[in-house]
Amino acid sequence: MKTDMMEAARAFRWLFTLLLGLLALHALAAPASGNDLPSAVDLHLEADLAKKTASPLIVIFSRPDCKYCKAVKRDYLKPLISDPRYRGVVIRQVDQDSAAPLIDFRGKLTTQARFASAEKVKLVPVVAFYGPDGKRLVEPIVGARLADFYQTYLEDSIEKSTAALKAR
Repeated sequence: MKTDMMEAARAFRWLFTLLLGLLALHALAAPASGNDLPSAVDLHLEADLAKKTASPLIVIFSRPDCKYCKAVKRDYLKPLISDPRYRGVVIRQVDQDSAAPLIDFRGKLTTQARFASAEKVKLVPVVAFYGPDGKRLVEPIVGARLADFYQTYLEDSIEKSTAALKAR
């Protein structure tokens, strides 16, 4: 009986290690297209990474067939990565309809679609700003809004999120 439990525990550890390895490979894989951002894999670790740079974790909820999502990623979020004012910013995307595995902020395994549903995302794009505890720091930016003002909305949300982190 004890041997069976030890074998089961060993098998569980092996499967868990394999799953983590696959998730890491998925995270390191190159984005599928020019305007894609890294896909969220482990929000708990990604929020911790953002915390180390004293910035919020920025998550865009999107869909592959959403032209507004593509525009927000291409025109506003991707340029943040090379902007010296936002050095070290961590941006991830969550596909509203994807069954891809995702570890949530509490370290629990879910899917991207279930996480989007739990966050009450109904329309995309949604750009949300999270602290290391997984709580939203400011109201998310919902929709593409007016192109002339989107950059201002984004920068304002990052500034307010960063201030909220410092106030904690």
